[in-house]
Amino acid sequence: MLTRRTLLGVIGAITLSVTAPVAMAQEEIYIPLISKGFQHQFWQAVKSGADQAAAEFGVRVTFEGPDSETMVDRQIDMLAATLANKPDAVGFAALDSQAAIPLLRKAAEAGIPVVAFDSGVESDIPVTTATTDNVAAAALAADKMAEFIGGKGKVAVVAHDQTSRTGIDRRDGFLNRMAEAYPDIEVVSVQYGQGDQLQSTEVAKAILTANPGLAGMFGTNEGSAIGIVNAVREMSATDLVIIGYDSGKAQTNAIREGVMAGAITQNPVGIGYETVKAALSAYRGEALPEVIDTGFYYYDASNIDEAKIAAVLYD
Repeated sequence: MLTRRTLLGVIGAITLSVTAPVAMAQEEIYIPLISKGFQHQFWQAVKSGADQAAAEFGVRVTFEGPDSETMVDRQIDMLAATLANKPDAVGFAALDSQAAIPLLRKAAEAGIPVVAFDSGVESDIPVTTATTDNVAAAALAADKMAEFIGGKGKVAVVAHDQTSRTGIDRRDGFLNRMAEAYPDIEVVSVQYGQGDQLQSTEVAKAILTANPGLAGMFGTNEGSAIGIVNAVREMSATDLVIIGYDSGKAQTNAIREGVMAGAITQNPVGIGYETVKAALSAYRGEALPEVIDTGFYYYDASNIDEAKIAAVLYD
C-alpha cells in the first residue's frame, strides 16, 4: 500500500515529467521575419544572414514574404498571422511604410518588439531599423552617373515603388543630388516598375522611346535595374549609361559585359544578421540605436573582384 508521502512523491514525479518539456519549449525564443518578398536574390541573402544569427544566438527564426513586392495586402495578412502566434520579437520590411502601422501598434501594445529591416515605417513603433542609408547610396549613384555622362545631359529613373521607404529614399536621394550638384543634368522622367523585371523592362522601353538621346538611366533595385538592361538590349540603345542598385547575378553579369556601368550593392547578409541580433536584444530589454547602418558600396568593372566588394555581392 502506498503511504501518503509516497503517493505525493509519485504525483510530483509525474508532474515534473509532464511539465518539464513544456517549460523547455517556452524557453525557445522565436523571432519571425516578414520580408518584402522572395523573387530577388537580395532577399535570399537577407535570409542567409538571419539564419546565421539564429544559429549563433540559439533562437528560432522563420522568414517569409509575399510572391511579389506589389502584394501589400498579402504582406499585411502574413504579419497579422505571425503576430497571432505571439512571437518574442518580430522583424518587418514594409512594402508600404504606413499600411502596417495599426498592426505594428498592436504588437507594441502586446509587448512584442518590432525591428524594421531594409525598409522602415513612418512611425516610432520599431525599436530600431537595420538598413542601408538609401539616401546617401542613391546620391552616390547620382555622382557616378554624372561622372559617366560628363556632367550634362538627360537622364531618367526607373524606381521600384513610391510607397516603401526604400523606394522613396532611393528616388529622392538620386533626384535631390542631381538638382543640387549638377545643374546641366535634367531628369526627364521618373517611372515605376514595381520591382518587377518584365514591368520595368516595358517602363524603360517607353522612356527610351519618348526621350531620344537619353544619356543615362538609374534603376532603384534589382528588378528595376535588370528591366533597364533588358530594354537596352531589346532596343540596341548601347550608348545609354545604366547605374543600378543591388547585385544579383544578372546585374554583375551586365557589369562584366559592359552593358551596365556600375551599381550600388548593399550588405543583405548583414541586414538579416543585424535584424535578428537586434530583435534578440530588444526581447532582452537592451538599448538599441534608432538606426543600424548596414553599409553600402559602389562597384563596377574596376573593383567588382576586390575582396571587400566580393564579400557583399549576392550573385
